[in-house]
Amino acid sequence: MNGIKKISLLVLPFLLVAMAFVNNSCSVHYGFKDVSIPDSIRTIKVNLIENRATYINPQLSPQLSDKLRQKIVSQTKLKQTNGDNADWEISGTITDYSFSTSGISNQQTSTSRLTVGVHITINKIKEDKTEEYDVSRNFDFPSSQSLQQAEASLLTEMVRGLSDDIFNRLFSNWN
Repeated sequence: MNGIKKISLLVLPFLLVAMAFVNNSCSVHYGFKDVSIPDSIRTIKVNLIENRATYINPQLSPQLSDKLRQKIVSQTKLKQTNGDNADWEISGTITDYSFSTSGISNQQTSTSRLTVGVHITINKIKEDKTEEYDVSRNFDFPSSQSLQQAEASLLTEMVRGLSDDIFNRLFSNWN
């Protein structure tokens, strides 16, 4: 009987791992399906993303614009241009920058939420086509932080997250 217990203790971890794989194989998976940029498209102009939200964080607009430019140039074959000769031109507007309570504990606010929304327009000049997208992301922070403290601590995360979301909407396709 003692030998059976030892064997079952050795086999148990393997069974748990196997069950995890079986469980994962039954779930729905989402991923990106790359959209190729036509060979005729070589240049892109990323305009300053304007801030037209009710509340304005003066650092967000220039940092988000710069991060998006850097991401496009480093992860695509497109070259940045500032002239009027771009094959594609990207413009954007920060439309939402709002705060709300997202968590309550012991009848007191425990978590606050900053929501940032951006409207993006891509003018595909050579194709004479314009596409528009909206991207929104939430950023939670402890309610013990002031708005200024939260903005300072979240700015890098906001810029990175929003630029990733915008890039994915522009250059990837969900399947």
